[in-house]
Amino acid sequence: MSPTFRSLRSHNYRLYLAGSVVSNVGTWMQRIAQDWLVLSLGGGGAALGITTGLQFLPILLLSPYAGVIADRFPKRRLLQVAQGWMALMSLLLGVLAVSGHAEVWMVYVIAFLFGTGAAFDGPGRQSFVSEMVHPDDLTNAVGLNSASFNLARLIGPALAGLLIGSLGSGPEATGWVILINAVSYLAVIGQLQRMNTA
Repeated sequence: MSPTFRSLRSHNYRLYLAGSVVSNVGTWMQRIAQDWLVLSLGGGGAALGITTGLQFLPILLLSPYAGVIADRFPKRRLLQVAQGWMALMSLLLGVLAVSGHAEVWMVYVIAFLFGTGAAFDGPGRQSFVSEMVHPDDLTNAVGLNSASFNLARLIGPALAGLLIGSLGSGPEATGWVILINAVSYLAVIGQLQRMNTA
């Protein structure tokens, strides 16, 4: 195997990376769709800033505690719970948008709750990689994680823009994109479930 991909020798890491790519693309799709939803609902630049701030505030406040929890509890289970929580928040926001019931204040609340899940997901993800690969492959695995994240950051917004434009550009269009993200979490949750826990 090429040294560039040597960490893929690990069965568990292959599963994890495949699920993460799908989920990360979906997450970036939602970021674009959520911002467009706020603008479509009549919110301006200030509302957009509040939404982003609320989504990342829990990460700022909770990450130290989330790191302690990631060290003390099984990381695979922690990631499944965090991913499930974020999927639930995406599902809720998507349904509200598609049904035409979404309001800016609802986006604020859901963005904050989504960020709470992300606060626990981040430390769990970063520390879980070391449990899946041989220590000699850890640097390579971290590099592949970074590459996959950046690839998702390119693909996700482009897909979101194409889908929102093709679906009419209104709140309902953003809702469908957010629902796609909700489904994308099943990829990483399923792959975590399939791992060899031995």
